[in-house]
Amino acid sequence: MQVNLTGSLRSSANGEAVVEISASTIRELLSKLLETYPGMEEHMELGIAVSIDGEIYRDSPSKKLPAGSEIFLLPRLQGG
Repeated sequence: MQVNLTGSLRSSANGEAVVEISASTIRELLSKLLETYPGMEEHMELGIAVSIDGEIYRDSPSKKLPAGSEIFLLPRLQGG
């Protein structure tokens, strides 16, 4: 499935805006991304939100990724 990367996540994926990852859940997706792009570890520690067809999931690692879904990864915004 295609995963769209936004913001600083792109630089951790060799500048790629879209990557192809085979996963069935959010947990598996993030795990495989980290295996492929170890530079994403810092972002994962801070937190990454996953948008599936426009709905954002933050703490739902077991959420299934439906085939054909539009998936975006969003880095956690820093601020105060």
